[in-house]
Amino acid sequence: MFPTFKSGQHVLVSRAYWLVGPIKDNDVVVLTDTGPTGYIIKRVMWSAGETVNWKWAPENYDIRKGPFVVPPGCVYVLGDNRPESEDSRKFGPRKVEEILGKVLVR
Repeated sequence: MFPTFKSGQHVLVSRAYWLVGPIKDNDVVVLTDTGPTGYIIKRVMWSAGETVNWKWAPENYDIRKGPFVVPPGCVYVLGDNRPESEDSRKFGPRKVEEILGKVLVR
């Protein structure tokens, strides 16, 4: 899969995403991050209470515990360029409060 966004590309993000609809699976969102830019853009794949496909479970998750379920108040995000992306497989689910906005237009 190829990246959806390229470096330097502009996107329109709504901080009032509740006006354009709640965050749901397959939405592209901007999250806070500790990296150099302070944010990352990822796709919400699973929401609170949903079971993550074992292929995409966090790297440090012991599958002998059973299926990985997204905790309450969290989302599980993946990058569109899966082989290169650092996402919930590496850093785990992210809290909904960490979502800065929902990408509306690229």
